[in-house]
Amino acid sequence: MAQRSSIWLSLTLSGPGTRVAQLCRALKSAVERGHLVSGERLPSSRQLANDLGCSRVTVEAAYQHLTAQGYITRQPGRGSFVAHHALTMAPSASKGLPPALSQRGQRRATQVQCRDPQHIQAFNTGVPDVHAFPLKQWTDVTQQVMKALPAEQLLYGDPQGLASCRKAISHYLTLSRQVNCSPAQVLVMTSSQQALQLLAHVLVDEGDTVVTEALCYPGAVNAFRQAGAQLLAQPLDDDGAYPPTFAAKMAYLTPGHQYPLGMTMSQPRRQQWLDWAQRHQSWIIEDDYDGEFHYENATPPSLQRVDRAQRVIYIGTFSKTLFPGIRLAYLVAPSSLIPSLVNARQSMDGHTSPLMQAVTAKFINEGYFANHLRLMKILYAARRRLLIDLLDHSPPDTLRLFPSQGGLQLAVEYLLGDTTAITLAAARQGLHLTELAPLCLNSPPLQGWILGFSALTPQAMRHAVTLLNQILQNVASQR
Repeated sequence: MAQRSSIWLSLTLSGPGTRVAQLCRALKSAVERGHLVSGERLPSSRQLANDLGCSRVTVEAAYQHLTAQGYITRQPGRGSFVAHHALTMAPSASKGLPPALSQRGQRRATQVQCRDPQHIQAFNTGVPDVHAFPLKQWTDVTQQVMKALPAEQLLYGDPQGLASCRKAISHYLTLSRQVNCSPAQVLVMTSSQQALQLLAHVLVDEGDTVVTEALCYPGAVNAFRQAGAQLLAQPLDDDGAYPPTFAAKMAYLTPGHQYPLGMTMSQPRRQQWLDWAQRHQSWIIEDDYDGEFHYENATPPSLQRVDRAQRVIYIGTFSKTLFPGIRLAYLVAPSSLIPSLVNARQSMDGHTSPLMQAVTAKFINEGYFANHLRLMKILYAARRRLLIDLLDHSPPDTLRLFPSQGGLQLAVEYLLGDTTAITLAAARQGLHLTELAPLCLNSPPLQGWILGFSALTPQAMRHAVTLLNQILQNVASQR
């Protein structure tokens, strides 16, 4: 049997007319429907004839007809291509019934989703400076890994994560984030959002109470609500969230750098939370989403580090420290939980890319990761300082900056009422302002924004703050 060569193309020759007419009709339909795009190279007449089980004369005749009709261009010595001016048909609108979603599907469809930015724009939050990433070093490491890659790493991966990657993550977390863990306690994930979904799926039952901070990351809110949890939000002060006086199945906290306001939880408050978790046998999820970036004081140890009762599950991500497109995160859980989490994770998506894990492990082990973090802390600290200085010149009695010792963004309160008009006006000027109000789980909502600074050059930041101040002045003058 002849081997199919052009496996990208599957055509059926049928209908009235000769084989030439049938092939012309099939190729024209593929072009018009966008299955073959402008400039795409077509198989040679010999290849296509072999694929379709017809004569080369048939294919050559069809190509000549389509060339005359403007669907194909032929370049001697190079081959046949879909013409660049070939028009495609717009997909026909569905005339079927509206989709019948399950109740769970309806809840998910109506929830506020986290929209991760796909380009750099003032003041997108949580975006590292990808232009400062050491791409050459990453490329060199990738090539080294590929040259030494065992064939087994092209198979399905370990659902817990590549052993070398878990070892590198464990070593890094122990030394830099003061997390108390071994490689056996690490579970490599695709994202911190996936980690939250997994924990909610495994540990939360319908109707369980989950405690959060009064202003909370929407991805966590969605994960717990999708699991059927009842959320109870705890108030915040400069020391972080207050622990509750009641029992709950779980608490979700961002103690290193509260999302979105930015305070670091004090040591006494941390101990109160640990005491609460031990007393009620509750789980605490510690989301350390950008804990590597502290600028003014020493980076505080993780909450997990001082947990003696094995009630804290730690989540981290490489999206902020390396680059968002890496799609690599991790969780650290007590050893007793790992088998259940690994089994449940395998039912979700199987595993994380072994190749990306292998490259990341070598990048960490070669010292490139630590050096990159050191340089980024210097860069981000300077940009943070610049943003604070620029905001000092905003219209008086308009903004109040929330104190923060780290992170990739700053939160500001708007002191003159509702932020909606300013947010819309800023969007028209090309500024993205993430509002605080939708993140509030208690009433009244806090009026203000989160301003990301990490990916902005000084020039771009000055321009953005100038625009923001003009908008603030214009809105104030219209009151």
